[in-house]
Amino acid sequence: MFEVLKTRITAWKRYNRTVSELNALSNRELSDLGIARSDIQRVARQAAR
Repeated sequence: MFEVLKTRITAWKRYNRTVSELNALSNRELSDLGIARSDIQRVARQAAR
């Protein structure tokens, strides 16, 4: 039970960190990575898995 909670908290932290890092990039930098600003949350969810 605690392992599941730990896993979810770790994923949540990874999601938030990814969103923050991607939001800090310019539109040009995101474009170079093939990511639209509107895709940041989706990309972060995938990264958090």
